[in-house]
Amino acid sequence: MSQSESLTYTSYLKVKELLNLQKPESKPAEHDEMLFIVIHQVYELWFKQILHELDKFRADLKSGNTWGAAKTMRRVLTILKTMVSQVDVLETMTPLEFNSFRGFLQNASGFQSVQFREMEIVCGMRSKHIIDVHKDQPDLQQNLLNREKEYTLWESFCTYLQHKEYNVEWPERVNDQGLVHEPSEYNQKLLVDIMNNDPETALLCELMIDYDEGLMEWRYRHVKMVERTIGTKRGTGGSDGAKYLRRTLNNPIFPDLWEIRSKF
Repeated sequence: MSQSESLTYTSYLKVKELLNLQKPESKPAEHDEMLFIVIHQVYELWFKQILHELDKFRADLKSGNTWGAAKTMRRVLTILKTMVSQVDVLETMTPLEFNSFRGFLQNASGFQSVQFREMEIVCGMRSKHIIDVHKDQPDLQQNLLNREKEYTLWESFCTYLQHKEYNVEWPERVNDQGLVHEPSEYNQKLLVDIMNNDPETALLCELMIDYDEGLMEWRYRHVKMVERTIGTKRGTGGSDGAKYLRRTLNNPIFPDLWEIRSKF
């Protein structure tokens, strides 16, 4: 490689291409649309990184790598905290400022974020409606269908428990709406024993609770941001807006880990 072709900060990070990806739709361009685009593009990058980390987290669990899994989940938790704090930036935009360009968004909506739906699927959530939303984009729809074939986080954790020779009850996939697995009283008794006698595995349990709580915190901040920005209006993608988002609150992905809180 010649000196003129050597790698630079700009070429390595594709900075020129990156900075050319913000294309406001409003005409004349509204000042606050740039912020709206940048924030949501950053969210998509964080979703990509979280999926990347969750792939490793599941692989670590399936191989019995306790500390690799713990380190990976700590990174995911830090990313989640960063995502939540970025809502503060978006909330510097008033309802009037958002409404100045909202009409130009047509049917585009965060409801259509495929990567966030991939995250939900990996967490064990299922929804035929979410799959059907992308029927006109078969490549994106296939991404979701492929994710549904993968191990969920809870299935990966149960594999980890098997690796440690715990006689765990395997979580069956019984639901096609909401959380695919049902809670297990048998596994809850096992988890109580683990929390009392196996500090390493207990650490992973607490990190997974942190992740579950972090997702709920993200959803809460998201719904409150939507409520203060558009109130009770319908979402741009045809959803119920804040009403739909409120229904997604307080839906734990690890119910067994929450149930045992009252057993100590």
